Amino acid sequence: MEIKGKIIVALPEMSGVSKSGNNWKKREYVLETQETYPRKVHFDFFGDRADQYPLSVGDDITLSFDIESREYNGRWFTSIRGWKAEKNGAAQPAAQPFQNMPDVPPAPAFDPMQSSGDEDLPF
Repeated sequence: MEIKGKIIVALPEMSGVSKSGNNWKKREYVLETQETYPRKVHFDFFGDRADQYPLSVGDDITLSFDIESREYNGRWFTSIRGWKAEKNGAAQPAAQPFQNMPDVPPAPAFDPMQSSGDEDLPF
């Protein structure tokens, strides 16, 4: 799934060690959509993606994500896990269609007042 919006909160990175002894890290953000009725969406990047997609407050992005729910002690919790973020409005060079064309000299200007007189025009 995808959603577009602006980062309004960038929370500090969290890290730790799992019960199985593996290191983990997570970065959380809040994105605000830019619709008639804006929505705020809390999401995170987990593991290597936390470093792969560093975001800052004010970044306008398109977020690709998965939604996951899980049960813990009889309660259900839902998380939005980002897997890709693309910054919108990044200055990309405009395509110049004739940039690889060789230079062609301009055609000579035609001046009707400097006629050589050898035209075969009936008027």
